[in-house]
Amino acid sequence: MIKNIFLTGLPCAGKTSLIKEIVKELKGKQGGFYTSEIKEGNKRIGFKIENFNGKSGLLAHIDFQSPYRISKYGVNLKDLDEIGTDSIVKAMQESEFIIVDEIGKMELLSPQFKKVVWNALETDKKIMGTIKLKHDYFTSEIKKRKDTQVFELTKTNREEIKTKILSLLLKI
Repeated sequence: MIKNIFLTGLPCAGKTSLIKEIVKELKGKQGGFYTSEIKEGNKRIGFKIENFNGKSGLLAHIDFQSPYRISKYGVNLKDLDEIGTDSIVKAMQESEFIIVDEIGKMELLSPQFKKVVWNALETDKKIMGTIKLKHDYFTSEIKKRKDTQVFELTKTNREEIKTKILSLLLKI
């Protein structure tokens, strides 16, 4: 049975936007987190991380000093673990659905995050999230699971994918 549903695709394909649309249909039965861009004009300067209780923090920023870097961004593992990782743990205990937006290069810098994501995959909870397009060992292992389905989102298949995901998530 498919219980882990992930979106993948190129940057700016609308993965997080689609996650937020689908979350509205879950009627508050979800826990977890999502990420969003921080922009200055048209320039992306970082990423924010936020849980569904309104707690937010800085995931990464061009001006954030950190030994952990992805491209031009310093990655804030403290906020990732205190907001993202902790919200997954709480969702495993209290929610029907777990939202993980996203499993990407920045998030994979945290061993704690990877362990908690894997533990969540092993529960009977339904998980919806985004996962990076390019392969590495950890994300490949997730994508290979028999209880997991990955949809590649493009500008043209958005409504079709949304319908399929809602059908899988809300199936009794």
